[in-house]
Amino acid sequence: MSIHIRVPMLPGAGKETWQANVNGEAHEHLVESNAILLDVLRDQAGTLGVKRGCDMGTCGCCSVLIDGEPRLSCLCLAKESTGSDITTVEGLADGHHLHPIQKCFAEAGGSQCGFCTPGFLIVSSALLDENPEPTRDEIKCAIEGNLCRCTGYQQIVDAVEMAAAMKRDGVDTPDATGPKSDPHPLGPDQPSLPPGSSK
Repeated sequence: MSIHIRVPMLPGAGKETWQANVNGEAHEHLVESNAILLDVLRDQAGTLGVKRGCDMGTCGCCSVLIDGEPRLSCLCLAKESTGSDITTVEGLADGHHLHPIQKCFAEAGGSQCGFCTPGFLIVSSALLDENPEPTRDEIKCAIEGNLCRCTGYQQIVDAVEMAAAMKRDGVDTPDATGPKSDPHPLGPDQPSLPPGSSK
């Protein structure tokens, strides 16, 4: 029986302590000195809402807020964010109350497959914090670094407009844990149909 020993050709990256507040919670992890923020957030901080898409900074799926500014976590070394306040999509809601942009994405159909949605929610929330009355062109400009292959973008722009109006009017989102209507009031074998539909 032969034993194979792997000898690395290059020395491995050293380890460093990474500290940051992620969604309001203090985190401290030992990470490789060349670790990408995306990997640290997903694998060590447990924020799986941060998505790995292209790994090249072209899709926007990995967007997070670092000290309130949208950044692509796939292009950011973890050590560049040490000591920062980081917000991922999990941190947008206020307890059981969704952020207006989250509620409006659901209502306007801004999310279909959902893979790109966390990135859109992050950059849209940053836009609304900076500009409470964005025009449609300003919304399009803000989201231009985020790619969606499902919606055609119209519903996303609509959702951001709706959320801007909610924030301006001071409309609070309801508790997301409240009771919901039954999607199958007649039972799963007899779904309800809209009026005029044939059975």
